[in-house]
Amino acid sequence: MEIKKGLTSKQAFEKLKQFGYNELPLNKPKNLAQIAIGVIKEPMFILLVCCGLLYVILGDYTEGSILLAWVFVIVFITFYQHQKTDKAIEALKKLSSPRALVIRDGNEIRISGREVVIGDIIILNEGDRFINGILIETTNITIDESILTGESLAVSKTNHSENNNNCYVYSGTMVVQGRALVEVISTGSNTEFGKIGKSLQQIEQSQTNLQKEMKVLIRTLFLIGVLLSIIVVVSFYFTRGNFIQSLLNGLASAMSILPEEFPVVLTVFLSIGAWRLSQKNVLTRKPSAIETLGSATVLCSDKTGTITQNKMEIISLFANKQLFQKVDFLKDKANLQEVLKIAFYASQKNTIDPMEKAIETCYQTYSENEKVHCELIKEYPLSKNLFAMTRAVKLNNDDMLICCKGSPEAVFSLCNLKLADQTIYLLEVNKLAQKGQRVLAVAKANWVDKLMPETQDKFKFEFLGLLGFEDPIRPGVPEAITVCKNAGIKVIMITGDFPATAKSIALQAGMYVNDSILTGADLLKMSDAQLIEKIKTVNIFARIVPEQKLQIIKALKANGEVVAMTGDGVNDAPALKAADIGIAMGSKGTDVAREASSLVLLNDDFDSIVSAIRLGRKIFDNLQKAMSYIIAIHIPIIGLTLLPAFYPQLPILLMPLHIVFLELIIDPVCSIAFESEKEELGIMKRQPRKPTERFFGFKRIFESSLTGFLLLGMVIVAYFLAIKQNHKTGEIRAITFASLIIGNIFLIISSLSNTRHFLAVLFEKNIALYIILIAAFGLLILLMLVPYLRTIFNFEYPGINHFYP
Repeated sequence: MEIKKGLTSKQAFEKLKQFGYNELPLNKPKNLAQIAIGVIKEPMFILLVCCGLLYVILGDYTEGSILLAWVFVIVFITFYQHQKTDKAIEALKKLSSPRALVIRDGNEIRISGREVVIGDIIILNEGDRFINGILIETTNITIDESILTGESLAVSKTNHSENNNNCYVYSGTMVVQGRALVEVISTGSNTEFGKIGKSLQQIEQSQTNLQKEMKVLIRTLFLIGVLLSIIVVVSFYFTRGNFIQSLLNGLASAMSILPEEFPVVLTVFLSIGAWRLSQKNVLTRKPSAIETLGSATVLCSDKTGTITQNKMEIISLFANKQLFQKVDFLKDKANLQEVLKIAFYASQKNTIDPMEKAIETCYQTYSENEKVHCELIKEYPLSKNLFAMTRAVKLNNDDMLICCKGSPEAVFSLCNLKLADQTIYLLEVNKLAQKGQRVLAVAKANWVDKLMPETQDKFKFEFLGLLGFEDPIRPGVPEAITVCKNAGIKVIMITGDFPATAKSIALQAGMYVNDSILTGADLLKMSDAQLIEKIKTVNIFARIVPEQKLQIIKALKANGEVVAMTGDGVNDAPALKAADIGIAMGSKGTDVAREASSLVLLNDDFDSIVSAIRLGRKIFDNLQKAMSYIIAIHIPIIGLTLLPAFYPQLPILLMPLHIVFLELIIDPVCSIAFESEKEELGIMKRQPRKPTERFFGFKRIFESSLTGFLLLGMVIVAYFLAIKQNHKTGEIRAITFASLIIGNIFLIISSLSNTRHFLAVLFEKNIALYIILIAAFGLLILLMLVPYLRTIFNFEYPGINHFYP
């Protein structure tokens, strides 16, 4: 396939300015009015407005104005959050945009699909999706157009030089087989797929299990709040006789009970969690994946490119019935010439395949590399039934040379070798495989007829030799697998290589290896029940085709496992979708695999998966601690609000303005300080969380409530001591409020970690926590010392001596 020069970078930039990005128009961000309408629907907003109006009715214009001013503050904060969210979503969309292999300035480069412009030349391989264009050059190209036509059968295409309408391809359709060069003729909304896609812009994501659980909890607490508020209003009215004041205190009770922080904290944690995962080279496509990461019990990983580097090099070569190692290649050039030459001609030019790149590198390094003009006449690609590819080429002397390379079994079959010869060669294959090498066989044939056969098995091939490739283990993989073992996560390697190769790689990676290695052929003979039982003791699968991955996933899930699985091909998509956590490869993966996945691994590194699991556990831990803190801190707020309702002789403590001030501390603490807290000690030395375990079960609610009641008890002690010391009402309120703020600060520090002492937490570098604590203490001091603020909050200065023992 000839490589064109494509556009220059300058031309591409000019066209990008002229036609815009290759994407659908994004939904317009909400304006201020739309955000304000959304805020009006929130219970806290309604309560603030009601409280502010009641204060105005009572003649307290200062406090009423402050509460009503908070309405605009909330709208501004919400608008700011929407803007940040829109920018984050836009960044993630750019990051998750399909990558396109284009030719710019004569070089192949990968760019985001949204940056493709009209006139670009794109190189497409199996599994890639098209952008509207015209086929320039093709090699056995077959396209699935079902997304547009509904027709399930793939169709063959030809290039435009054959002067017909069968050379057009459309955005969203997919390459099933072959390769092609495509010149882009339309982008964005002008594509066929773009016209359909406009109608899909309003689709919203479904809620996760955690979001549903939070919704039920919030609704329950809201109903409890309404009931208690009614009780407070009635109690205040019958004991104090002022209906307006009773209604005001009832609204304050509702504000104290309503945990409106829950949805805010959940959104912030999942959004920042997705951003933190992206810093680990993991793109989150589905928020539910963050929840599930902490529950993963099995990690099914591809070998090539994930556990290994996917950077092949030839380190062994078998030719003329001799085995040569890389260190001997230079002195044995003569024995290598023909094998390397045929393997080179049997490979694609300008390839991205690591094995073909290794062949090209070795050929150029160790052969004479004669300048022979080579014209491709016909290519016979790999098929499911025959793992070998053949290329018929014409040399500059008009000789026709048929070059073949493929799996040893397939090439032996094409060569019609005698059984005795096959046995000898298979012995050599096994020797190389046992060393962890991937083996290809090479063969050649001659052809004199002008008419080429339909299939490659019609040629009379001569076996030439074997090539042994090594794909080194990625740095950090053995350590990552050890971390998985300690974390109770079983690592399963799935590969298409020989069992001996798979076993060798597994040993190098530090995996537990026994003799129970299952092959694709074994799976064909097993029933589902047999596989479910056998898979309990197996962690290596060899000679597996992509379709069998789904069978493996189903068997694991039948055993109650929570499965994370990696994949990159078109046929991996069903297994990725069936897995609890589907992880697509970002570099070598196809668009179809990415669309079916929950996470996208941007650097295809196994270590990044383990980092994502670690981070998922940390996010889940911190989210639980944040929610526990919310419940705990609301207990004293509720108690101090309700206490005067049932004991009319006691002064009123918390008013709506006080509760709003407390919310200023609670919200940022939950969403920032807890989110940025370090992971728990031994986070990867504990068993995975059970998937059936509720996020916020009775035990956790009980423990949180108990902590809250302890804080309430301590504040009430300070409250009654102030009364006993004959302080004025304003002083009692100031002392009690200060006690609550100080108790809240200690609650924050003690809640941040379950495995570290609170002093250790305090001296760690949690910058967000330091800022919040300094701000809380600073505001408290100002409230006590500044007369104007004391008046607004209905405080009186109790004297500095009161805060000493």
